[in-house]
Amino acid sequence: MSQPERRLKLAFISPVFLFPADAGGKIRTGNILRGLKESGRFDITLLSPATPQQQRDWRGELDKQCHRFIGWAPSPPRPRWRRAPDLLSALPINVVSDRTPAAVAAVERLLADETFDVVVFDFVHAAVLRPAQLQGATVCFTHNVEAEIFERHAKTAASAPLRWLWASQAAKMRRFEREALARFTRVVAVSERDAKKFAADGLATARAIPTGVDLDFFSWQAPADGAPVVVFTGSMDWEANVDGIRFYIEDVWPRVRAQVPNAQLRVVGKNPPAALVQRQVPGVSFTGFVDDVRDHARDAQAFVIPLRVGGGTRIKAFEAMAMGLPVVSTTIGIEGLDVDHGTHFLRADGADELASATCRLIADGALRLKLSRAARELVEDRFGHRVAADVFGRILLEAAAAVEQA
Repeated sequence: MSQPERRLKLAFISPVFLFPADAGGKIRTGNILRGLKESGRFDITLLSPATPQQQRDWRGELDKQCHRFIGWAPSPPRPRWRRAPDLLSALPINVVSDRTPAAVAAVERLLADETFDVVVFDFVHAAVLRPAQLQGATVCFTHNVEAEIFERHAKTAASAPLRWLWASQAAKMRRFEREALARFTRVVAVSERDAKKFAADGLATARAIPTGVDLDFFSWQAPADGAPVVVFTGSMDWEANVDGIRFYIEDVWPRVRAQVPNAQLRVVGKNPPAALVQRQVPGVSFTGFVDDVRDHARDAQAFVIPLRVGGGTRIKAFEAMAMGLPVVSTTIGIEGLDVDHGTHFLRADGADELASATCRLIADGALRLKLSRAARELVEDRFGHRVAADVFGRILLEAAAAVEQA
């Protein structure tokens, strides 16, 4: 009688608590963890910041993602002026904030007390928590090419001082990203494009996974008729989303309203900047945080992704496609996703093109349905969360085997 296959012990270290799943990175990581646990091939210990109350409130969801959860005390958020000295650090500012004493102690304690077959650090920022002498198989799950995001901010910043600041941070991130990722057994990228960019920089250990979406949760329905509604979803405390929505409201929305005077733009996402909300642009509303994005997106004729800055892949695009929402996106907004313009979505760069594409979808029900059906079929065939988790799992096994054979 054959022996059952041994489950690999997996430590998964995330610098953010994954609930509520209100940002693309948290959604992607949660989907991967859930798929890994469902596979039965891994014994998963998840380590992240979390208050006791958060652990109690989200126990049921945590149980779907891991066999054991260990939390460290989160650091209270600091206002921007308190973070200004971090700009002088040799590390990028968003990496400095992740290296808290509580986080360092929790990671060191776990990895000193137990031996794991594979240790995963979620987001390249988390590499700052890696103990210097860590042995065994290690994997970094990169959700973006982070330096590229800073470089794009430098190009689109409104003033010379801001362009200099973003360029300075980009240089720091390029150095940190290159040095940190070189220390891992394997690096997981969220698209073939990102994996190739890492490889071009000399990183031979990068492997790509597809972007996965929960097809049961984001079930399909035909695009809505009725009042013209345009929707954007995303965390509104992320600079790339703020830049994209500001551009859409200021440069695109007036063109849309000129053609469709009763059109409504709904911005769905936590922590929208007060400066945007208080402008009270006709037809524009901000929901702030919502418990379920589906309730605020189902009636849209167009789902817009007007990003000019960003990296990795936008999981929001596949969530919209899974739900049947017709997507209009800039090239950067859809970057890294294997979808075709005119078949699965409409590509539009620049204010005139974005306005024209938005109005096309509002006016043309047949086009909405055509895009909706083709996009859902594509996502079902290739981009379910279990498919992505299976590829991720194979990379973990590859990392473990590489260390054993070394």
